[in-house]
Amino acid sequence: MIPFRTMATSAIALAAIAAFPAQAQDAPDAADSAGNGDEIIVTGTRAAGRSRLDSPAPVDVLNGETLRRQGSTEVGQALATVAPSIDFKRSSAVDGTDAIRPATLRGLSPDQTLVLINGTRAHTSALLNVNGSVGRGSAAVDLNTIPTVALDRIEVLRDGASAQYGSDAIAGVINLRLREAREGGGVSATYGIYATDIDTARGSRSVTGEPVLTVSGWQGIGFGNDGYLTISGEYVDRKPTSRGDFDPRVTPNRVTSRFGDPEVEQATVFANAGVNVTEALQLYGWVGYQDRDSKSAAFPRLATTAAANGVGGIWPDGFLPLINTKSRNLTSAVGLRGDVGEWNVDLNLSYGRNRIAFRTLNSANYSLGAASPTEFYDGAVTYDQWIGGLDVSRKFDIFHSLNLAFGAEWRREGYKIAAGELNSYTGSGAQGFPGFAPINAVDAHRRNISGYIDIEAELTSRFLVAVAGRVEDYSDFGSTANGKVSARFDATDWFALRGTASTGFRAPSLQQQYYTSITSVVVDGDVLLTGHYPPTNIVAEKLGGLPLEPEKSTNFSLGGVIHSGPFSLTVDAYQIKIRNQIALSENIQAAFSQQVADILDPLGVQAARFFINGVRSKTKGIDVVANYKARSENLGTFDFTLAANFNDVDVTRVPTSTSTLDPAPPLLGRNRIFTLEEGTPRTKITGAIDWSGDLLGATLRTTYYGQVNQPGTAADGSADILTGKHVITDLELRYQPVKGAQVAIGANNLFDVYPDATPAALNSTGVVGFPYYSPFGFNGRYLYARVGLTW
Repeated sequence: MIPFRTMATSAIALAAIAAFPAQAQDAPDAADSAGNGDEIIVTGTRAAGRSRLDSPAPVDVLNGETLRRQGSTEVGQALATVAPSIDFKRSSAVDGTDAIRPATLRGLSPDQTLVLINGTRAHTSALLNVNGSVGRGSAAVDLNTIPTVALDRIEVLRDGASAQYGSDAIAGVINLRLREAREGGGVSATYGIYATDIDTARGSRSVTGEPVLTVSGWQGIGFGNDGYLTISGEYVDRKPTSRGDFDPRVTPNRVTSRFGDPEVEQATVFANAGVNVTEALQLYGWVGYQDRDSKSAAFPRLATTAAANGVGGIWPDGFLPLINTKSRNLTSAVGLRGDVGEWNVDLNLSYGRNRIAFRTLNSANYSLGAASPTEFYDGAVTYDQWIGGLDVSRKFDIFHSLNLAFGAEWRREGYKIAAGELNSYTGSGAQGFPGFAPINAVDAHRRNISGYIDIEAELTSRFLVAVAGRVEDYSDFGSTANGKVSARFDATDWFALRGTASTGFRAPSLQQQYYTSITSVVVDGDVLLTGHYPPTNIVAEKLGGLPLEPEKSTNFSLGGVIHSGPFSLTVDAYQIKIRNQIALSENIQAAFSQQVADILDPLGVQAARFFINGVRSKTKGIDVVANYKARSENLGTFDFTLAANFNDVDVTRVPTSTSTLDPAPPLLGRNRIFTLEEGTPRTKITGAIDWSGDLLGATLRTTYYGQVNQPGTAADGSADILTGKHVITDLELRYQPVKGAQVAIGANNLFDVYPDATPAALNSTGVVGFPYYSPFGFNGRYLYARVGLTW
């Protein structure tokens, strides 16, 4: 455990030590400045013209070309590769989370990071992660609904910002900035395969194949004197990967599972446009749509299991159920912005919707025996969001300068669960993914209204102070108020100190409040219910469930900035205390105690789980980002980056009782607590060299991942699965004229590194091969080629 004071002192000391070589650099010229800290940001500040290195809080600016110069075209994966504070798990065998994966910032829950599109709040996925993955219990934004080809850049604010942007911004903010172009365009195709040696606990094998094809393109169209329309599109065809171990239950031993990435076919289109309607006002908007069809595998059912459950005639050799998720995602916005008198005004309306339909394929319902179908429609979940916003700002000639901003926002959210077909949920339900029954159907809504004020004052040319406050009122749980204070002192032209203090919150999501998955289980002729109940359902209430309240946070950061010539260094220490955090309880079973049985038996319920408030945690860490750009007339430009995140999450309190159960059965098991503390790497360090010549270029990136724990339930830790500490190397070589044909070849995970294999003693079925908590996945070496044409 590292005391925050020690980390803060270390941050300042590191900045001061690094300053000595920086003093020897020449003053930056226009060429050296570009892309080296002078990128203008719009995230974390409402003052126009502020750059990344001039801000009072740490902001990463990741340009679109950096994101696209990788083997993966997924935004979540591309972000995690270049930003050490972000992790993107490649989970498997956790139902819908296989297909819709959440990202984490600074080791916190995926829903504690706010995602914006062009500064407007993005809508979350309809999926609630309820299985054993990092981010269990969260409903987060699906970053992969926006292709990298549609992006100009991504800004990552690594600081609490609820007072500026509202709910969810506890860990920080990810702002996806869409491409704006009046001309130009390009198309590209990327094709890759895995060429890997898989060494699991029970044996080894090699794989060459499992191809991924991505075709993308964009076109800028100008109209009028200043109008622009940028159209982007992407098609992805990804074959599944399989990294399970050999199954000891069959003779001869063979791989019976499909543990790995799902099969995906996906098409996405985006349009972003703007045009001046007067000299002072611009009409703007965007719309994006994605259709994603994913098929992930559940655990295999062997021939003996199929026969014992009456479906041996349908599946004489056993079967591998497939969970088919069809996600359709819409995001859109329209707005009017510009100058009204001496004020800058932005009035906008946005709408987003995500619908996920589930099917179970290659399966059976044991309760139907030989009459069982093999495919089932399981129902659907839908989330939608309307937002109307008004933002007003003005710069005053007070002090050195003063920027005043204020605004208001109205939001309406909706969440639905639609039942599946009868065969999907009746009796034991479809194997692999039972369908939603009519008892699970939900149609819920809520409204929210908020107002904020944000003041940034440059008291002198070297001293900046910013204050922000925000009040929000929700129709379901009431009001909350949050504030933030930031300061920056430029001690010299090349060294500055900065720090922030803020409070934050995250409203309980509609998914957490209303998600229901209840199945019927026949025991000795009696129909008993078991599953997930909303916290205000009568079953949860009898067990002590209460209406969910917002999570609250207190954030502090302190850091230093060095910028001299082509060299920059930022070191920022932070501490995030979260209280009243929401967690999904363990299953509370009637067999736990007579008290629980007396509550559940009259309700015909065998076991229940529900969301509860009450977890407390403290997160401490240090972010370090160093960059040096060297230009040569003969050799081109070398861009050196070294970035690191050192992070420590400590769960300081968990609820041990409810309003009716005291003491209660374990509400949060050991594996849930350790997932919060050790489910993401405590140390992640990335070093990259990007070289660009007139026609040729190359990128070499090496990332060190600290050990991650995929914890078990055993109190002594004997069931924990550790990933080990590993280094991943990526390399890309490219021919890259500004216009014309382009070619690139590369390798992700060049040296074919895997996390430590899952021990055979903890893997009696051989279904899994490696811990799916691995921060870099478990697919091995990926080789790819990219061809394109720009104009």
